[in-house]
Amino acid sequence: MTADVLDRPDVAADRERVLVTLTVADQLCGIPVLSVRDILGVQSITRIPLAPPEIAGSLNLRGRIVTAIDLRERLHLPPAAAGTPRMSVVAEQGGELYALLVDQISEVMSLRASAFEHNPPTLPQPWAQFSSGIFRLENRLLVVLDVSKLLAFSEPA
Repeated sequence: MTADVLDRPDVAADRERVLVTLTVADQLCGIPVLSVRDILGVQSITRIPLAPPEIAGSLNLRGRIVTAIDLRERLHLPPAAAGTPRMSVVAEQGGELYALLVDQISEVMSLRASAFEHNPPTLPQPWAQFSSGIFRLENRLLVVLDVSKLLAFSEPA
């Protein structure tokens, strides 16, 4: 389809957003499936001295060093209980791989693009800063995380 066809309201309403769903501190989130390079179970993470708190450390993925980002810390949430297993969603940015540490990875969901909404004003600031919008599901709110914003670390002053 060409861009002009996709801009027509009757066609745009039928488009779907495909997301990998995950949970961070009991909040259902989604990451566009095209942003996901890999899904990992519990991994051994090596702490990096002097790294910012959001950087949990690094891990080895088939011979490549991957920086692990703790989404709880990045979203200003309380840490997971000690010993709680964490899973990872691997994404790529600027030729580098990053593992986003999450509490649980659920399923791949296809949602109608027409149901996508901008962030509501009541969404807490840390979530709104890293979210591109939301989907209202039957009994839950799904926050769509923007991977490029999650991985954009500002340079130290």
